[in-house]
Formats: sequence, C-alpha cells, structure tokens
Amino acid sequence: MKMDDRKQKVLLAIVHDYIATAEPVGSRTIAKKFRLGVSPATIRNEMADLEEQGYIEQPHTSAGRVPSEQGYRYYVDYLMQKHDLSAEEEDLIRSEFDIKVKDIGQVIQKTGQLLSQLTHYTAMVLTPSIGTSRFKHIQLVSMNPTQAMVVVVMDNGTLHHRLIDIPESISTDDMETISRILNAKLRGLTNENIKLTLVKEIYFELARHKHILDLAMELLEDSLTMKSEDKIYLGGVFNMLNQPEFHNVEKVKTLLSILEQEKLLYGLMTGEEQDVGVTVRIGGEIKNKKIKECSMVTAAYSVAGRKMGSMGVLGPTRMEYAKVISVVDFMTKNLSQALERMMKGMGK
Repeated sequence: MKMDDRKQKVLLAIVHDYIATAEPVGSRTIAKKFRLGVSPATIRNEMADLEEQGYIEQPHTSAGRVPSEQGYRYYVDYLMQKHDLSAEEEDLIRSEFDIKVKDIGQVIQKTGQLLSQLTHYTAMVLTPSIGTSRFKHIQLVSMNPTQAMVVVVMDNGTLHHRLIDIPESISTDDMETISRILNAKLRGLTNENIKLTLVKEIYFELARHKHILDLAMELLEDSLTMKSEDKIYLGGVFNMLNQPEFHNVEKVKTLLSILEQEKLLYGLMTGEEQDVGVTVRIGGEIKNKKIKECSMVTAAYSVAGRKMGSMGVLGPTRMEYAKVISVVDFMTKNLSQALERMMKGMGK
C-alpha cells in the first residue's frame, strides 16, 4: 500500500536513524535531525498513523519508535536509494578476484571473508567440500561474570560453540590472553598436527587457567575431528556478536546454534529462487523463528549462464540494506567472472 509523501519522509527518517543508532526514535529527534519542515507535534501525529498501520512499533521500555518488519519491507521496496560503492571498495573487490588461484574452495573462502569485511555482518557462501578441516580461530567471549562462550572457527568456515562456567576472578584480559595464545600456537593445524609436546607447552603457559583451557581444548578437538560436507563457508561470524541486538546470552546461543547447523544454513541459502538479482528477506520472511530478528540478503553466482551457487549476508533487521545489497550484487558479478576465467584456464 502506497502512503502519502509526508508519512514516507517520517518513515524514512525513522529507518535511517534507527539503523545508525540502534536507539528508538522520537518525534523531536526527527524534527532536529531531518528538517522535514513540520513541527514535532505534526510528526507525532504521522508516527501515530504509521504505528496504527503497522509500519513502526514501540519497544516496551521506550517512548521512541522503531521500524517493524512491514516498515523495513516498505523501505526496501519503495524508499531506499541505490548505494554506490566507493572507488576503493570496488577496486578492493576487483583486486581480490584478479588474483590467479586454481582452487575454487580458496576463491569461495576469500569471497566470504571479503563480504563480511565490507558489510560488517556474517557472510555465507555455498562452497564445495574442501577436505580436512584446519583450526582457524578461537575466541572466548564473556557473557556475564560467571559464564563465557567458547567459539571455534575452522578454515572451511565451520563454526562450533559451547557455553562454559568460569570463575568470577577471571577477567576479560585473561580471556583475551587465552584466545591469543591458542590462536598463535594452533592456527592452521589439523588434529593430526597437534602434538602432545605442543599441548604440554600450552598448558604450561596457561597453567593458572587449566579449567577453562580443558573446556576450550575439548571443544577444539571435537571440532577438528567432526566430519563435514563443507557446503557453506562462513565469514565474519563474530560480527553479529557486536550488534546491540545480540548482547544477551540466550540470543547469542540461539544465533550461534543456527550458524553451526550447516544443513539448516544450506536450506536458507537454497530455499528461495535465486536465478536473477538480489533477494532480501526480512525477519519472518526467512521462515525460521530462531532468527526472526535477522534479515538475509542473497544472490546467485553463475558460470556461462549456469547457476553455480549463492552468497549472502545475515544481519540484524536493523541492517544497512542499501549498502549490503550493492556489495552482494557487485561481488556476485565479480565472483562469477573470476570462476569463469578459472574454468577457462583449467580447460587449457
């Protein structure tokens, strides 16, 4: 349903301000920041109408308003302006895909890393099986004074996590130290490469944190020995933990449990028709209640007109849609061209 010009401007202001600040938006904020040429009282009336029509809603604890899923959908369909990537961003993408590599898995991995780097959200790229998993990164994330989340990422993008109990005496700096030492000692190793002498060396350096180290090493061993079809490569899995929407333990556990379910992610990436252009799914449109506070932007990549797979970005519904859509679209085209060049090179 089309709305009148003034309501569109008010909704646009609410969406832009909420995306930028993550704070509910009031009429005075709109009047000060966006200069719509009307009084706060008039803006309040328009906001009341928008709320009644389902485009905005009021969080329980705030006097301000935030966009609803319906509001975001109207914004994406009718109000959002095209975002032009900077020359630097375009050059970065082109340069990444100009590098001559013959390993398709490596290209897909680089795509996920770059996609997450440019959007600051979590990237997902369909990828073929790429063999034995190697350890890439471990992070201990403090959830509250007595609990931390251990997150392990493998080089094929597979994610594993576990919530552990920690002594109240351990600090954030201690957890950073544990993460840093484990990453420095173990990055790039397979389960077979991790020798007993190296494990003893780690335990010696981190002797006063033995309890936490035991739990972290247990998860790491489970991750390294787990068989995976490696259908999905993830990039920037920690980016979502930086979003205000995911600053409580239950939401983090739910999100991470989704990200480590490869079959579920594969279904999300392949469940929509992706033959042409970019698809945007907002909140409930993803059809998974566990990530109802997220949005997905996806697109297919192809070689010689044949669909090969798809890439996408998972972020909060409070996503920078215009930028993400432009990045996904530009990267899809460049990945398609890179794969086409690679296929031609293999045929020579």
